[in-house]
Amino acid sequence: MADTDSSNLSFKDSLDKFLTFLKQNRRAHATILAYGKDVEQMEEYLAERRNKSNAGEVTTEDIEQFKIHLKNQNYTAKSISRKVNSIKSLFRFLKKQGLVSDNPATLVSHPKYEITPPRALSKMEYRALRDACRDDLRLSAIIELLLQTGTRIGELANLTIEDVDTAHKTITVKAYESHPERIIPMNQAAVKALSAYLKVRPKVRETTLFVTKTGKPFLVRNIRTAIDRYYKLAGIANAKVNDLRHTFIIQQLSAGVPLTYLSKIVGHKRISTTEKYLKLVETKLEKETVKIEEL
Repeated sequence: MADTDSSNLSFKDSLDKFLTFLKQNRRAHATILAYGKDVEQMEEYLAERRNKSNAGEVTTEDIEQFKIHLKNQNYTAKSISRKVNSIKSLFRFLKKQGLVSDNPATLVSHPKYEITPPRALSKMEYRALRDACRDDLRLSAIIELLLQTGTRIGELANLTIEDVDTAHKTITVKAYESHPERIIPMNQAAVKALSAYLKVRPKVRETTLFVTKTGKPFLVRNIRTAIDRYYKLAGIANAKVNDLRHTFIIQQLSAGVPLTYLSKIVGHKRISTTEKYLKLVETKLEKETVKIEEL
């Protein structure tokens, strides 16, 4: 039986146990990192302002005061809500494991904020983006794959040469964090851009598909920085890398690609995630034949 005496359970110990649990359950690395930072921020606040250092000492009022502190520090309601979610997840875990006797976060509410709908690039925008990077064959291939397949940037960065089958026009996306392996069809635009890149790709032992000039893997953060630079060059404001994925999903639904099929292609765990995009599409009718629209 777990020890329910939480008087000696420090925040560091509770956080270590929680993060280990998240890793064992294959939660996304970014999620684990964010949860850790959020809890550490609360830990610092409670130690400095409330003179508390153990998880079992925390009360609902402590968390509510932490929310007020964050607001006074000019955190947005969305950021505060994310931190509240991290704290709630932590204490749910501790309570379930018998590491605290009560869950002080149960009655803590999320601040209200307006959820911004997914941003989709217009045809003019993604054509301008193509034009801006046309002389950079590596970035052109990356942008086409993200735009034409809806692949996540982390999945794209993990692709190897063996994952690409230009003859059959498919890419195999390996299991990535909590997302399962899947095979994604490529249209002619993606195949053309990828084939052009492969002709100039450095001849190195590294099997990662996208590499630097020195033959090292092209990392997610570097891909993101490069695309952001081309957004700026193309004159596209308020756009992020993930908007290429949003654009793919919305355009495919608008073209009538079946919801269930598209959900599998983009790797959504629940079809309800894909359904959220329906209110942003022009056409909601599903066609009898499946054909990935070329953007």
